[in-house]
Amino acid sequence: MKAFARLLLLVLCASVLLQLFFVARIAAMAWLDSESTTYQRSEAWQLANSQDGLRWRQQWVDYAQISSNLTRAVIASEDAGFLDHHGVQWEAIQKAYQRNAKAEAKAELADNGKPAKVYGGSTITQQLAKNLLLSGERNFLRKAQELLLAQLLELMLSKQRILEIYLNNVEWGQGVFGAEAAAQHYFRKSAAQLSASDAARLAAMLPAPKRFEKTPQSRYLAQRARTIARYIPMVTAP
Repeated sequence: MKAFARLLLLVLCASVLLQLFFVARIAAMAWLDSESTTYQRSEAWQLANSQDGLRWRQQWVDYAQISSNLTRAVIASEDAGFLDHHGVQWEAIQKAYQRNAKAEAKAELADNGKPAKVYGGSTITQQLAKNLLLSGERNFLRKAQELLLAQLLELMLSKQRILEIYLNNVEWGQGVFGAEAAAQHYFRKSAAQLSASDAARLAAMLPAPKRFEKTPQSRYLAQRARTIARYIPMVTAP
């Protein structure tokens, strides 16, 4: 029992230290730009060990140097309630859970070996928390940590800073990270020069950037980009 109690105490201490590390890291982001994320380092390792080798594009730009078309397009596409929530939209998570349960049941009935489609209910802040600090595992503990970190991000950083960090680190293709790299890669222009249609197309890619990078003529991508473009004038950005 003593050995178990010591082990439990060690686990508890390690958990507390990990949370303190996260708090310190988030606090530092108020004035320090994020050089890389956990997800990016994982991707860089995989690319470096692939047949094609490491091809990487990323350049940090300040919020003012990112077209407002893109900030509004991303909010419209990824998180319409971004300015109003505190990091988590519980109703969206519940709906995603219900849709995933139905998808799993449907996949089991089909019995064709194909995995069920996974639906997400994550806010921009949750996506940032996950990519910035956590692994890509899917389990209850990682999700709980993501929810906690999302609320810490909202507590310690402004909405504008959260969006700035997100837009500079989000993936937009194989080895393409951030708004500036994406603008140069797809349109040969800076992030500040993106038009409404450019921005809508980039925002439409975000659920599956690697797939859409390979299928630029995708009908779905074009239709979704047109829908997002219509919403851009209605969106308020921080």
